Amino acid sequence: MAETGSCGPDPAERFPFGAAILRTGFLKNFITRPNIEVGDYTYYDDPAGPQQFEEHVLYHFDFIGDKLRIGKFCAIGARTTFVMNGGNHRGSGFSTYPFAVFGGAWAGRFDEELVFPNKGDTVVENDVWTGYDSLVMPGVRIGNGAIVATRAVVTSDVPDYAIVAGNPARIVRMRFDEATVAELLRIAWWNWDAQKITRNIAAIGQNDLEALLRAK
Repeated sequence: MAETGSCGPDPAERFPFGAAILRTGFLKNFITRPNIEVGDYTYYDDPAGPQQFEEHVLYHFDFIGDKLRIGKFCAIGARTTFVMNGGNHRGSGFSTYPFAVFGGAWAGRFDEELVFPNKGDTVVENDVWTGYDSLVMPGVRIGNGAIVATRAVVTSDVPDYAIVAGNPARIVRMRFDEATVAELLRIAWWNWDAQKITRNIAAIGQNDLEALLRAK
C-alpha cells in the first residue's frame, strides 16, 4: 500500500492496495467527466475494476448541467448506480415520448420542447457507505455518515447519519442520537489534514467523541 510518510495511503494513488488488489481504487483518480466531482480517499470497489464507475452514472449529459458531487472518505459499493437528470421525461402531455429530441419534422411543435424535469445536482456527502447495487435517483442529497443498504433505491434526501433500506429507501434507524450527530457535523473530521486524522484515527473508528472534541 502506498503511504505518505506516517499519514496513511496517498489519495493520489489509483490503487491503494497496489497490484495485488485491482478491484478497489481511490475514485477521484479514475474520473474523466468534468460534471463528476469526488473527494480524497473515497473509493469504489468493483470486481470489474474502479474504472467502471462512470458506466454506472447514467443519463449524465453535459448540456443539462447537473453534477454528481461525492465527498471524502466514502465507500462506494460495486454497481452503485446514479441516475441523473438526463433520464427524466416530461409527464404533462398525453405521451411521455421525447419527440422533439429527434429533430426533423418532430421539432418545433411543442412549447418548451427541450425543457425536461431537472432536480439539480446529486450530492453524496462525506463518510457515506453505499451498498452493492444501490440506486440513487436525480437530485437527492445523501447526508454525512449515512449508510445506504444493498439494493436500496434512494428517491429522496437521506439525513446525516441515517441508515436507509428498501424501495423506495426509508430510514431504518439513526446511527447516533441527535446530540452526537450535531457534534460530529461540527467536528467534521473529514476536513482535517492527513496528519490530524492519523493522530485521531482510533477515536474516529471507535466512537470516542470526547477524544475528538479534545482534538478539535
